[in-house]
Amino acid sequence: MSIKSILIIALTTITFVAKAQQKFTKVKPTEEDKQTYAWNYEIECAGVGTDGMYLVKVYTISSKSKLDLEQAKKNAVHGVIFKGFPGKDGCKSQKAIATNPNVEYEKNDFFMNFFQDNGKYMKYVSLSNAGQIDAKDTKKVGKEYKIGVIVTVSKDALRKDLEEAGIIRGLNSGF
Repeated sequence: MSIKSILIIALTTITFVAKAQQKFTKVKPTEEDKQTYAWNYEIECAGVGTDGMYLVKVYTISSKSKLDLEQAKKNAVHGVIFKGFPGKDGCKSQKAIATNPNVEYEKNDFFMNFFQDNGKYMKYVSLSNAGQIDAKDTKKVGKEYKIGVIVTVSKDALRKDLEEAGIIRGLNSGF
């Protein structure tokens, strides 16, 4: 076999492998993925949690009348990291953990993995009342539904892990 034949076979193999990788990396996002990255929700204080925890009510806004509890958990963690929430009924307002408003975009790869289904976000959130939804927390707004559920977010552990990953600055890091 000549060198020319070996080179042709090698180039053909490399091209085939590269095209196969492109095919597998272009996975079409599911409807759930689209909802996740639309971040269509509201978050508010739901009570005073134990040390290091936030008790929040997160309203997921969706075209579906049934709440996706995993999406609600993602929304709650996203809200604690990027939005914070206003005080109410004895609760204090809480600022977002991330002080840099661009960190979500600057660290996009990290957060895509963090918020994927069964991602690391699950480590910091749990449903209160076994995810039961009060009838008054389901509202139809135009063509969409706004459904609230109470969750607990472990904000101290979340902050610590985000600091260790270099995503946010520590409270004592200065300016």
